[in-house]
Amino acid sequence: MDLQTFRDSIAKPQPPAGSSSALQALWWDAKGNWKKAHECAQEHDDTAAMRVHAYLHRKEGDQSNAEYWYRRCGVAPSILTLDAEWEELAQGLLEQG
Repeated sequence: MDLQTFRDSIAKPQPPAGSSSALQALWWDAKGNWKKAHECAQEHDDTAAMRVHAYLHRKEGDQSNAEYWYRRCGVAPSILTLDAEWEELAQGLLEQG
């Protein structure tokens, strides 16, 4: 799936079948459901989920919690806009398959 197809799927009631929990978190975030997005991000402790978890806390405005999650996944805190970070994450996860 490419990024545009993923974006288009946001109009549907459920995330695309077979999406990872990290990708589902981004999907729910794009739908405006931060709580559901956060639940999805917490489902796994892999690098992808922790990276999305960091983004979600940054979006929430909880910078110290975001920085904790950035450290856990071994990346520097993002300096991108929230929209650009979302796109970067979605693109990377889609490329991973």
